[in-house]
Amino acid sequence: MAPEEQGLRIERQGNVVVLRLDRPHRRNAIDRDTAIALTAFLEAATTDRQVRAMVVTGTDRDFCTGADIVGDKEAQDRSPLDYRYATEPFRRVFQALWEVEKPVVSAVNGTVAGAGWMLALLADLVVADSDARWTHVFARRGMVPHAGDPYFLPRIIPFHRLNELALLSDPVKSSVLHEWGIVNRSVPAGEVMPMAMELGGRLASGPTRTLGLTKHLYRRSLGNDMATAFEEERAATALISTTADRREGVQSFVEGRPPTFVGD
Repeated sequence: MAPEEQGLRIERQGNVVVLRLDRPHRRNAIDRDTAIALTAFLEAATTDRQVRAMVVTGTDRDFCTGADIVGDKEAQDRSPLDYRYATEPFRRVFQALWEVEKPVVSAVNGTVAGAGWMLALLADLVVADSDARWTHVFARRGMVPHAGDPYFLPRIIPFHRLNELALLSDPVKSSVLHEWGIVNRSVPAGEVMPMAMELGGRLASGPTRTLGLTKHLYRRSLGNDMATAFEEERAATALISTTADRREGVQSFVEGRPPTFVGD
């Protein structure tokens, strides 16, 4: 099936790729097919020279309301042992989003729930409708966080704020998350995509390899000891010195002009 048939629209606007969840009938909840399609694109994006930035958003009034468990017809027949792997397709999406070496902006156009938190917050920059409602629904449904949530969210959200969101499960608006430093830009609904595309365009005109390795270093540092982090910094510094954009960055500085980066 094409991505469009799997609930994912891929729209290219220059070097910015818009990844749009297109399952409004399910409030943009991600089913297994959509998860597989999104993972495949993200895993290929690091080495796709035509992709220099991405914007992730949803269709209509919702951004993403989590995983589509209602459509999982096999759930009632799974044994507890099999159930350990039920969320693997969704976990892989967020691992791919975390690891992709291209800048990502999330354009949160509406409601966020469940695993939708990770789709929004694992982006490098988060632009959100100020009035959009976010609900961390797992505890409300008698479920523990899953699909990578217990790994990723503590690395993004301050611990006591995360406890408040996860244990109480009260809805919160983007404007509040902006005050907490979790959302970068909190804007009126009509400005979400224009702002996200502006940021995506700025990122797409940057030194793509440098941005990718910067992301890589920061994410890896969250689980590395100091010696490993320093060694990876040395390796990244050496690797980036071989790129055209590194040479252009230095040359433009010497010549006193703005750099023109080609993404390599």
